[in-house]
Amino acid sequence: MASANPSSPGGAWLLFSLLTVFAWGTYGLFLHSGQSAMGDPANGRYKAFLFVGVAYFLTAIVAPLVMLLARGSDWTFPGRGMLWSLVAGIVGAIGAFGVLLAFGARGNPAVVMAIVFAGAPVVNSILALWLHPPAGGFGAIRWPFFAGILLAALGGFLVTFYRPAAPAPVAPAAAVRQP
Repeated sequence: MASANPSSPGGAWLLFSLLTVFAWGTYGLFLHSGQSAMGDPANGRYKAFLFVGVAYFLTAIVAPLVMLLARGSDWTFPGRGMLWSLVAGIVGAIGAFGVLLAFGARGNPAVVMAIVFAGAPVVNSILALWLHPPAGGFGAIRWPFFAGILLAALGGFLVTFYRPAAPAPVAPAAAVRQP
């Protein structure tokens, strides 16, 4: 088992995982801010998503190309690897688009993201068990694993059900009459 100490050899996975937690934890709020700043109530979310695509191009195409070139990679891409990677990209993009649609349907960004991040580990765990059954069968799974799934789902529910009240709307300033 890999060490949980990020400074130990083999502990870089934890730092990269925490980088992802931070990035995805800020994603929804930044996306909502971008959507709102577009100043287009009807199409702002689609305009914001267009720039998410530009960011994906820079991050998911340019950066790996630079890494592959720097590492002197061969340029063979097995079909099965390309297929699964494409499917992963599609479901990731669908998820990002779903977040925007939730915001457009008046979902509170903090609540939407809490549901997403509480629900995603549950879906991931169930799908991982289905695709890669554990050695020794399902009976070999210890109860804390199932408790973790239940607690993740419960956390999403609690954050949604007991979310803080929205701030009171600010009344527009009275128009000043010019003589």
